[in-house]
Order: sequence, then structure tokens, then C-alpha cells
Amino acid sequence: MRKPQTVKALEDFGRVRLSESFFMRDFLYSEIAAINGLSNLPDDPDLAIAAGTVLCETLLEPLQQQFGRLSVRSAYRSPQVNEFGNLHDLNCSTNAKNYAGHIWDRRDTQGRVGATACVVVNRFIPHYQRTGDWEAMAWWVHDHLPYSDMEFFPRYAAFNLQWREEPIRQISSYIPPRRGKLTGPGMENWAGAHETAYAVMLKELD
Repeated sequence: MRKPQTVKALEDFGRVRLSESFFMRDFLYSEIAAINGLSNLPDDPDLAIAAGTVLCETLLEPLQQQFGRLSVRSAYRSPQVNEFGNLHDLNCSTNAKNYAGHIWDRRDTQGRVGATACVVVNRFIPHYQRTGDWEAMAWWVHDHLPYSDMEFFPRYAAFNLQWREEPIRQISSYIPPRRGKLTGPGMENWAGAHETAYAVMLKELD
């Protein structure tokens, strides 16, 4: 598939079904692009579709099946949009760091394919606002889904959820007071199950 150049081509691209619940159009909106008149479309639509399909099928669909509707906060970024965000301090890392992350249509420096979406689990918001316990969601995903990286943010406990070939499986947070890495390879809490960390959450959301 070529990069969309017409309304009809973009309509067709946006209607590509990545999984049972998600279409490509769900992941293309960008405030940076909208405000600054930038194109947020992939140069390699086929690679973006391939990476996004695995993200949706292996991470977003199971997460939504368990907890209900997800809201997509940020997902695909074109290299142009991501670079603009990085240069203007708009919470975007460099393009090289975002290949196989928010930039779905570029392999990373090691040739791996990947895709990231920042999502909010709507039913989780009241639990998080009452308790501040974002770690419950983090540990549930860690125990159940084949993610590569998660980053949690203070508002609504939104988090970047990445699928990538050869996953790292690490979790970090920008939520005080526990900013930094929660777990990752080599840490004592990385292996095994963590049911006690999310048992209360599951009971409340049942």
C-alpha cells in the first residue's frame, strides 16, 4: 500500500481493521499534528498495519476484554510529527528512540518491528483516583500480556503500552512518589506471579 495522497486513499487506509475492535483510524489523531498542520501518516503503511495489528491483537484486545473500553490517548506518530514534538519539548523522545515505538512504520536500530499506544483503561480511573495505585494495572499486564515496555503517567494512569519483537518487559512510571523503574530484567521482582498486587483491583472491577 502506498502512503495516502487523496481523501479516498486515506479513507481506505483508516478503514483497515487491525483487530476485532480497532481500526487504523483510531490511532492516527495527534494534537501536535492538528495544531501545527503536520501530516501524521506513515511512509510505509504496510509496516504500520503489520505492527499495529499485533499490538491490537495481542495487547489491546485482551486488555479491553478484561477491563472494558480503552481510550487511545496517543498512538502512531509520523517521523515528522515526532521530531517536531521532540524539538519543541512536547513529550516526544527522539525519532531513533521511538522507531518501533510510537513510530510504527520504522524498524528500530536492531531491525525489530514494534508499535506503541498510550491508553486509558476507563473502568480503572475511579480505583486509581481513590487509591493512587497504578501498580495494580502494571502488574496485571506484566503477568498476562506479551508487552515489551510500559510507561505510566499521572493523569488517569494513562500508560504507553508497547509491543515489539524481542520484548524487554520493563515498567516505568512518572507518577509520584514512585517515579522511575518498577521492574525490568535482572530485578528481583521481575519473575514470577504478582497476584497480590492486583487482587483488590480485580475484585473492585469485577
